[in-house]
Amino acid sequence: MQRPTPTDIEREVTAVDMIVSKGNEAGDITYANPIFFKISGYSQGELLDQPHSILRHPDMPKVIFKYLWDNLKAGKEVYAYVKNLCKDGSYYWVLAQVRVAKNPDGSFRNYVSTRRAVKPETKEKVGALYAKLLEIEKSQGVEAAEKALADWLAENGQSFETFNQFMQELNK
Repeated sequence: MQRPTPTDIEREVTAVDMIVSKGNEAGDITYANPIFFKISGYSQGELLDQPHSILRHPDMPKVIFKYLWDNLKAGKEVYAYVKNLCKDGSYYWVLAQVRVAKNPDGSFRNYVSTRRAVKPETKEKVGALYAKLLEIEKSQGVEAAEKALADWLAENGQSFETFNQFMQELNK
């Protein structure tokens, strides 16, 4: 599937919208609720069994997904802001909560992601951070961007240990 060309058009995710998807160990979409298809502009047939990264907007720094996957692989829940790319090139911002769901025997079942609206002031603050991280990634690599993210957290009195709580607080 060809990736759309990004535009400056933002799709609104409202306070009542709750986007839900599930994925397998590889991150491929195995389930999504109707609002996910509506906002992304893709049909079920276009998204199911495709990697979640099909929606990755080029404005998203890789370090955010590195953080997400490192924590998910360790069995930890993650909260992170994500700017997604729609089928028509528009975009939408969400605060994603991603966790590992397990079977009764403790084995991996799937990843579950719920996503909700982001306040305008939060988009502005996180968007500026992501632009900075993306610039660092392009010139110095993901490791340098990870250090810059740690520095930004420290400047805000936070750390990777308080990342999830801080992400939630930013949107209140």
